[in-house]
Amino acid sequence: MTDAYLPRRAGRSLFVPLRGLDYHLTVWGDASMATPERPPLLLCHGYMDVGASFQFMVDALAALEGQTRWVLALDWRGYGHTRVPPTDHYWFPDYLADLDALLDGRLDGLDARAQPVDLLGHSMGGNVVMHYAGVRPTRIRRLVNLEGFGLPRSEPDEAPRRLAKWLDELAEAAPLRSYDSAEAVAARLRQTNPRLPEDKAAWLARQWAQPDAAGRWHILGDPAHKRINPLLYRVEEVLAAWRRISAPVLWVDGDLTDLSLWWGQRYSLAEFDQRIAVVPQLRRERLSPCGHMLHHEQPTALAGLLRDFLG
Repeated sequence: MTDAYLPRRAGRSLFVPLRGLDYHLTVWGDASMATPERPPLLLCHGYMDVGASFQFMVDALAALEGQTRWVLALDWRGYGHTRVPPTDHYWFPDYLADLDALLDGRLDGLDARAQPVDLLGHSMGGNVVMHYAGVRPTRIRRLVNLEGFGLPRSEPDEAPRRLAKWLDELAEAAPLRSYDSAEAVAARLRQTNPRLPEDKAAWLARQWAQPDAAGRWHILGDPAHKRINPLLYRVEEVLAAWRRISAPVLWVDGDLTDLSLWWGQRYSLAEFDQRIAVVPQLRRERLSPCGHMLHHEQPTALAGLLRDFLG
């Protein structure tokens, strides 16, 4: 294992008061870089990830166009350095509310009411930004979704069982595994994604986890995120939001992503294709060879797509 990777464009940490929380963002550049033709680019990470994991993509974008773009990556509530009071559950609408508050002028120079922004989300973050863009369509200039597929369709008769499972999980602890070193965290990252280079895994491990007083390393994600959401996933409501998106949308996936590994036969790529077709202005791209973590595996190719799409 080597620690050779160093960021080409180092980000800085920023905490902003947001809905009673000290929300953490990793920031590259500042508001002076924003123009109507090149507005702020806000990055929204996925499940059990952190905003800093976009660093490789930000570096690749800087290599293509210089350090001229104002880029921000948030840590969702209960992830990274955005800490919350003790809680036993999280709600999807809170992500929308947090994003809305941030874009509502709570950060100097970032006011989507006055000037639409460019918005990118990966996985869970992709689902959030798609829904948000349908709810607040005038606030988004360009929208990028990296493998935010959504979830399998829920049926009404699933509701009692789902609520029962949620109640059962609330009564149980939801621990996350700890690690004896940063190297062990890096090995865990590469076990999940063997295409992640060793030096980048070593760097990312120190952004994704931190040690406690005893030297054990813990992932920067609240274990409560592991609990099931008691609410059904209503596809028709999701598509109603997607139809209202007025911004051009770039969808990017990896050729090695296999939905059946997550949901078996409950949700297929063919069904997703039917859903995404409702988006009014859609451009689709596929990276190869690439799996779910596109911003880790193919940051240069992804940056090229962003430069072309965002301008």
